[in-house]
Amino acid sequence: MILGLSARAAADRRHPIDVHGQTYYLSGYVGYTPVRGTYVEGNEKNDDGKPQGFLVEQPPGSVTPPHFHEVDQFQVFVGGDGRIGKHDAAPISVHFAAGHTPYGPIAAGDKGVTYFSLRAGFDPGAKYMPAQRAKLRPGPRRSRLSKPILQDDGDRLARVTEPTRDVLIEPESDGLAAYVVRLGPECRTDLPDPSESGGQYLLVSTGTLSYVGDLFERLSCLFVSADEGAMNAVAGPDGLVLLVLQFPKP
Repeated sequence: MILGLSARAAADRRHPIDVHGQTYYLSGYVGYTPVRGTYVEGNEKNDDGKPQGFLVEQPPGSVTPPHFHEVDQFQVFVGGDGRIGKHDAAPISVHFAAGHTPYGPIAAGDKGVTYFSLRAGFDPGAKYMPAQRAKLRPGPRRSRLSKPILQDDGDRLARVTEPTRDVLIEPESDGLAAYVVRLGPECRTDLPDPSESGGQYLLVSTGTLSYVGDLFERLSCLFVSADEGAMNAVAGPDGLVLLVLQFPKP
C-alpha cells in the first residue's frame, strides 16, 4: 500500500481547527485529518484503518500544551520558528514520539511554525496533560529529536553525482529510523527496505520526486506500508532531497 498526495493536492484540503482558542490550519495528505484540536470521547468511530498524515500551520505566538497520542508519530518541522519542549524546532528537523509518550509544549515564534504530523495508524485525538493523565498507558516512553538538516538549493543538488544517505535518527532494533536521501537531477536509488518496520513516510524536502508519471514537489508526502518492499526513488529534473521516516514494528 502506497498512499499520499502532492503538496498542491493537499493544499486543497486545508481547513481551520480550534486549539485552545487559537486557530490552526491543517492540510490532509493521508487518511483522516482531525477537525478538532483535542480528543473527544467516541472519536474512535472515525478510524478508517489508514495511516494518518497532515501538515499543521501553528500561528505566531501560540502554544500547544504538553500532550500525548495513542500511536507512534513523527513530526517534521518544515517552516517558521519555534520550540518543542526545551529544544529548538528549526526547519528541517525530525521528532519521534512513541504512543503514550507525552511531549511538548510546542511554542511558535514570531513567524509561526509549520510541521507535519505523520502516523502509521489512526489516532483519535490529542490528550493534554495533566487533565487526561488517567488515559496515559503505563510503560516505557520513547522520543527522539534529530539535528536540523542542511537546506539544499538547486545549485547544490545539480552537483550531486552519486546518491547519498545520511542518518537523522539512528536505526533501532524494532525498525525505528530516519534518513535523508539526496539525488542529483533524474538520478535514482533504492530506499531502505520497510519490511522489518511499521511502514515509512517519504517526504520531499527539496526538488521533486518522480512517481507514477507525476512530479511530487516540495512538501509532498507518501506513506509506504511494510509489505511494499524497498521503493526505488527517482529524482525529477531539479534533483531530490527526500526524508525517509521509518516506524518501529507495531
